[in-house]
Amino acid sequence: MSDEKSTTPTAQLDAPADGNMNDLTSLIQGVLQQTQDRFQHMSDQIIRRIDDMTTRIDDLEKNINDLLQSNQVEHPPSAQ
Repeated sequence: MSDEKSTTPTAQLDAPADGNMNDLTSLIQGVLQQTQDRFQHMSDQIIRRIDDMTTRIDDLEKNINDLLQSNQVEHPPSAQ
């Protein structure tokens, strides 16, 4: 009989702790998911901006090369 009394209070104490652990686990998982979502969103924005900058740099290089070629046609190098 004394064994039953000693195990029953222990089981009752474990039940709220398990519930608290589950709540804490759920809270932590939620926070981690939000953090991951934010990082993914920021990463997508950074990649999009890098792609835009790459396109702009490519356009700039093309324009510079076009200007250099048109300048050479208008003013060919003189023979020295």
